[in-house]
Amino acid sequence: MKVTDHIKNANGKTLFSFEIIPPKKGNSIQQLYNNIEPLMEFKPPFIDVTTSREEYLYIEKDGLLDRKITRMRPGTVGICAAIKHKYDVDTVPHVLCGGFTKEETEYLLVDCHYLGINNVMALRGDAMKHQQYFEACDGGHQFAKGLVSQIQNLNKGHYLHDVLEADDKSDFCIGVAGYPEKHIEAPSLRTDLKRLKEKVDAGADYVVTQMFFDNKKYFDFVKAAKAEGINVPIIPGIKPIAVKRHLQLLPQVFKIDLPEDLIEAVDRCKSNEQVRQVGVEWAISQSKELQQAGVPVLHYYSMGKSDNVKAIASELF
Repeated sequence: MKVTDHIKNANGKTLFSFEIIPPKKGNSIQQLYNNIEPLMEFKPPFIDVTTSREEYLYIEKDGLLDRKITRMRPGTVGICAAIKHKYDVDTVPHVLCGGFTKEETEYLLVDCHYLGINNVMALRGDAMKHQQYFEACDGGHQFAKGLVSQIQNLNKGHYLHDVLEADDKSDFCIGVAGYPEKHIEAPSLRTDLKRLKEKVDAGADYVVTQMFFDNKKYFDFVKAAKAEGINVPIIPGIKPIAVKRHLQLLPQVFKIDLPEDLIEAVDRCKSNEQVRQVGVEWAISQSKELQQAGVPVLHYYSMGKSDNVKAIASELF
C-alpha cells in the first residue's frame, strides 16, 4: 500500500514509522532484524531503508595507493524485500541522485516494481567527502526534482530510451525531503520552499522533514509550505539525542539549532546513558505535542538502534 493511502486510511490518527540503515558489508542482516522486532508491536505501516552513495577506498599495491570505488552499505532494495516478506510491512527504499546514473536508477526502480515495492524516497544525497559541493555523476541527476520526474515518467510507462507499450506500469508513491530550518545549501528558507514546491509539482506525493528539536520550527514550516501551495502530507522526522557529542555534531552536519533547554539538560549529564535518557524524554515531549496537533505520521531516525525509539513509542502508541 502507498504511504499516502496509509495516511488516508488512518482517518486522522497519527501513525508510527521509522528509518533504518543497511548493515555494513560482511555483517549479518540478523542484527537489523533484532532492532526492528522490538518496534513491530507499534504496528508501523511502513519502514524506510536508507541508501549510501559510493566512497573511495585506498588499497596499497606495490608500494602505491590504488583508489577504488566501493559502497560500504549496499543492499537497500534486498533489505526492503526481506523486511517486507518477513514482517508483512511496506518498505520505502531511498533512491539517490548521487552516485547513480539515470539508467541505474531505472533498473533499480524496475527491480522495486517486480518486488511489489511501490513507495520510494527520492533524494539528491550528499556531496562526497572530497567535494565541497554536490556534483552529479556523468549521466546522473543534479537535483531531486529530476529524479522525481523520472519516477513519475516511469509511472506513465515512459522509459529513458525505449518507446514501449507498457501493460504493467509502475505506480510509485514518491516521498521527498523537507527542511524546517532550510537545506544547508539554500540561501533562504523561502528559496528552499520554492525548490520543495518544484519537487511536489514534479510529482512528489509526501514530504518527510529533516530532524528538528523545536516543534515551532516544524509548525512554521508547514504553515509556510501551505502558503507556497504545497498541500501534500508533511511528516515530521524525529531523532532522539543519544550521546553528548551530538551537541556539536548535529548542528555542524545538518545546520540546525538546538533549544537552550535541551543543551543545558545534556550538559548536566555525567554519562552518555544519562544523555540517552534526556534524548528520550525530549523526543516524547516533542512527539506528544506533534501528535496532539494531528500530524499524519511520527517518523523516527533510529540509526540502527531501537531501544530509545521503543521507549518513546511506548508512551505514544
